[in-house]
Parts: sequence; structure tokens; C-alpha cells
Amino acid sequence: MRTEKEMMDFILKVAADDERVRVVTLEGSRTNPNVPRDFFQDYDISFHVTEMDSFLQNPGWVDMFGERIIMQTPEAMAMFPPELGRRFSYLMLFTDGNRIDLTLIPLDEKDEYCKEDKLMMVLMDKDNCFPKVLPPTDEDYWVKRPSAAYFYDCCNEFWWVSSYVAKGLWRKEFLFAQDHLNQFVRPMLIKMLEWQVGIQTDFSVSVGKNGKYLDTYLSEKTWQELMSTYDNGTYEGVWRSLFTMGALFRRTAQDVARHLKFEYPLEEDRRVTDYLKRVQNLPRNATAFI
Repeated sequence: MRTEKEMMDFILKVAADDERVRVVTLEGSRTNPNVPRDFFQDYDISFHVTEMDSFLQNPGWVDMFGERIIMQTPEAMAMFPPELGRRFSYLMLFTDGNRIDLTLIPLDEKDEYCKEDKLMMVLMDKDNCFPKVLPPTDEDYWVKRPSAAYFYDCCNEFWWVSSYVAKGLWRKEFLFAQDHLNQFVRPMLIKMLEWQVGIQTDFSVSVGKNGKYLDTYLSEKTWQELMSTYDNGTYEGVWRSLFTMGALFRRTAQDVARHLKFEYPLEEDRRVTDYLKRVQNLPRNATAFI
């Protein structure tokens, strides 16, 4: 596997040898001093270029970076609508295990680019044309203090969509129930746990993408309770997950509400929880909700 130094030296050599590339920047976790370092970290690189067409008309130009296992070019894919405007990205996983996410950016977007993310550093500026940027910081990704309305919406979404999960389970629509549990209910639980971490840290830390560093801040009991909600692929397992998530959400949300002086919608919680239990116990041959 090529070392970090070998990778960075090669990336910068490619840029130095290409007159179209005027600035090279690094983004992402490799700029963040608060992120644990390991060999799976991507090299999030941007080449700021004088023109794009000659790159796009020669797709094989990226072959110089090494032998690939797979590559994705999101802006050229039919399944996913492009989101980068005039920019173009090459997501490359190499046979030596390294990965480069390389984005081409028109040089005339430099001012806009510099305002987008504080986790960025300039590696090369051939013309000293880039705006001055501060040292990288992850403060844009710190857990944000919620407003009372935002807090309530999180609670409402959690309990509202829980009823969909129950309906899907009674109907034996496993995928429907799982999707609603994991795509809507679980994110509200994770958000509430993040706010609890924010309170404990004075809203001065990031828990990472998808909450991947949550275990660093949660108690062992809470973490194990959260882990237990990843069910075993049975209807009974999903029911257990739903009720465990409800108990964990309730406890966490009440703690958040107490610290932030919000009101937790306990009556709404009680009514929905009662509804979930009634659906769970509803006979399979029922013709009405009784």
C-alpha cells in the first residue's frame, strides 16, 4: 500500500506537471485534527483548473493514479442527478487499498469554493491567486443546539412514523416496516442522542458523519441499548427494536428537554405507545381496530 507521503507527493506531482491545474486543495477528514487517523481515510482532493473540457473529453487521464478496483463518476451517472454544477468528480478505489475522491473545479469558482467548508487546506497555489483561508476546523459539523420548535418536530416525527412501523408489522409488510424504522424513526433517535452529547460538551464537538463517533460520548449502557435495536430480521425482532427505541428516545428527549428548558410531548408519547401496543396485540384476523 502506498504511504500517505507517497500518495501526496504523487498527487502534487501530477498537478505540478499539468498547466491546466493551478491550485490543489485537500478537504475532509485528513484535514481534521480531531479525527482518528487510519489507512481507510480517503484523499479528498480538488484540482482547480483553467478549463474542464479537455479533462472530460479524455476519461482515461485518471489512469495515471494507479490500478483501480472500481471508479464512480457521479456527475455522469443516470441514476443520480448531478449536484456539483460545473464541477466533476472521480471517486477511485485502487488495488493497493488507497482511495482518492478527486474533484475538478473551474478556477473562477475559487471565491465561492472557499466559503463552502472550513475543513480545507491549500496544498499548492501556482499563481498565489487563492483567497486566504484559515486553518481547518470542524466547527461547521459540531452538534447544533436545537430550537424548541425543532426539538418538538423531532419528537413528533419519531412518534408519528412509529405508527407506520406498527402498521407494516401487523400487515406482515416486513420491508415497509423496516424502511420506516430505519429511514425515519431511527434518524430522529440518533438526532436526539446527538443533542444530548451536545449538551454534555457545550455544543463544541462533532459526532461525525452518520453519528459514527457517538459511541465515544454515550455511556456503555446507552450504547448497548442502541445496538440492541438493530434487530435479527424477524417480525418479533422489529417489534422489540421499535419499543426499545421508544424507551431510549423518551429517556433521552426528556433529558434534553430538561437541560434546554423545553417541554417534552409526553401525552403524545403515551398515546402513540398505547396505540403501538394495541396494534401489536391485534389479532391477525381483525377486521377493525378494536
